[in-house]
Amino acid sequence: MTEFAAKNVVITGAANGIGRLLAEKLAGQSAHVILWDVDGARLKELTERLRKRGARVTSYQCDVTKRAAVYATAQRVLEKHGSVEILINNAGVVTGKVLLEMSDEEIEQTFQVNTLAHFWTTRAFLPKMLERNRGHIVTIASAAGLVGAPHLTDYSAAKFAAVGFDESLRLELKHMGADVKTTLVCPYYVGTGMFAGATTRFPWLLPILEPEYVANRIIEAIRWNRERMIMPRFVFLVPLFRLLPVRWFDALARFFGVTRGMDGFSGRSALRTPIETRSIVAGESEVVDRSQ
Repeated sequence: MTEFAAKNVVITGAANGIGRLLAEKLAGQSAHVILWDVDGARLKELTERLRKRGARVTSYQCDVTKRAAVYATAQRVLEKHGSVEILINNAGVVTGKVLLEMSDEEIEQTFQVNTLAHFWTTRAFLPKMLERNRGHIVTIASAAGLVGAPHLTDYSAAKFAAVGFDESLRLELKHMGADVKTTLVCPYYVGTGMFAGATTRFPWLLPILEPEYVANRIIEAIRWNRERMIMPRFVFLVPLFRLLPVRWFDALARFFGVTRGMDGFSGRSALRTPIETRSIVAGESEVVDRSQ
């Protein structure tokens, strides 16, 4: 069982959506939440709001697509706080376009945020976890990391990679005999605005998930050291469907509305401008590194 009180918890993509809810809920359980996000304004607002509630919060404006910035920010965290007990790799982006409408830069950004950032943050914090022989690494992936869909070629490929990252890391840690836990989270569309316009044909089977529900389930999974959290339960059937001939699998995807779910996607635009990586501690900003 993983307790949160007095633990240092890093959450990437913490200023919005599920990351924001996790920050609020874990701060309410006496964790020291260490918040990372590229959106400095939203990050500052959340930090100040949580501090007014008496929460222990440290915030860093950091673009996780920049490897050097991630390593510099992680080093700053370790210097100030000694260790990180829980790392929640939550930052994510989605373009929602068909392959030929995406720019090369959008494809690269999707992989940088949704996949490669997991490598940089984990490589930064895992050595101290191994030294202490305790810790927990959480990978927020997606049901799109288990089954593909139109308009999600970049997103799905990046999330498939995140699923593979978690699985290989879990087995690697067990092979080493390390007592560092991992949790993989694969939700269907979540109603945070990131997938605004996405639809579902059978809401009773594949509902657009409520953010509060998803955040609560993630915390429950971490607390009880669950290695995998897939939502909703219907998605657990995907591996069985893959035993069918491809044309049958594709027909099922069409029948359940998977192939049409992103047709009305509008989403929300992310801040994608060069930034300084800053820490926001006790109301002060300190430059840590500059993204290149």
